[in-house]
Amino acid sequence: MNDVLPTQIGLWQHLERVLGGLLREYGYEELRVPIVEHTELFHRSIGEHTDIVEKEMYSFADAGGELLTLRPEATAGIVRAIISNGLLRGARLKLWTQGPMFRHERPQKGRFRQFHQFSVEAVGFAGPDIDAELIALGARLWRRLGISRVRLLINSLGSSESRQRYREQLLVYLRRHESALDEDSRRRLLGNPLRILDSKNPAMQELIAGAPVLTDSLDAQSQQHFATLRAALDALGIAYTVNPRLVRGLDYYSHTVFEWVTDALGAQDAICSGGRYDGLIAQLAGEPTPGIGFALGVERVVELLSQGAPLPGAAAPAAYLIASGARAELAALKLAEALREALPGAGVQMNLGAGNFKAQFRRADRSGACLALILADAELDRGVVAVKPLRREVGQSECLIAELPGRMLRILEEESWKTS
Repeated sequence: MNDVLPTQIGLWQHLERVLGGLLREYGYEELRVPIVEHTELFHRSIGEHTDIVEKEMYSFADAGGELLTLRPEATAGIVRAIISNGLLRGARLKLWTQGPMFRHERPQKGRFRQFHQFSVEAVGFAGPDIDAELIALGARLWRRLGISRVRLLINSLGSSESRQRYREQLLVYLRRHESALDEDSRRRLLGNPLRILDSKNPAMQELIAGAPVLTDSLDAQSQQHFATLRAALDALGIAYTVNPRLVRGLDYYSHTVFEWVTDALGAQDAICSGGRYDGLIAQLAGEPTPGIGFALGVERVVELLSQGAPLPGAAAPAAYLIASGARAELAALKLAEALREALPGAGVQMNLGAGNFKAQFRRADRSGACLALILADAELDRGVVAVKPLRREVGQSECLIAELPGRMLRILEEESWKTS
């Protein structure tokens, strides 16, 4: 788990602004769900034979003896919220949430045990058009962020009947090569052999490459869904690669699955992954309802952003208030609040913690402020404040306190100072 420092937070906020705005454009509404859920929710949704459930969840018994888990992903919690709050009933929902997720990952670069995701979900849409729109949303996000080193992988897992046929073919193949399976794969052989295709063990890759291909087992309806999605992506000019080994790490997926990957982050190449989960809502005791969504890894996208052109830093204040003398310090507090009221967005910082004039001017300069406003007891007695531009060689002048907002506005316009 790691800290996000003030020097890093600008990239996070930039991503949040851009993606939040894009989601509004596409008609998605924000939903906030707890970071703790009943452990059983994840066993029923993610699957007993996944790495997440078997090895990675942070689970504990609370004071009442209930078994709870810090959420390892958000989709299950969103679906639980939709069901428990009575939001289904034939609704077509477009929702998103963001926040921390928790998995006890093996320590390595780019993988954190507390990590952050945007989770974007569309519920109640059965056709491949929503699949295409979600992928198009991702493609537009990369363009807006100026990220180019990404590519799209897609696959179809088909219907439950298609997967059952494929499972039988895969079992025959894997049993013929059982001696070559690693420990994890042997454990999954009877529970969920499709998870074996998701193995990252280099020693398993040749065996996985020779396995039957799931797309060869798709029924006619699943083939049509996938073909229509591909035609839509072609029409949108979105390049993709069909990867028949892409199965995703969660059991609830069906039909379309996809990943946006990059070659700029080393081994952690997936930055945004998702797919359809048409059976999940019924699996969690809701009315049978189709769904699709994706999760975007914030830390990984931020790392990509940090490799590009630097973003503008935090906006410097328009003015820094320097005060000397007990009466002047109290008056400066009131003046700072009055200026913030009169000039919203300009930014006014006040010297805090006393200090002589030299020290206060150093702080004013370090703040990046356009103007220093100087108030001592002598100025206060005359009802004026001294105004000193800090970004060019201009002399100090005085201004009546009552006229200061208008005077500041004129100076800031002359200095081409940006206010929001």
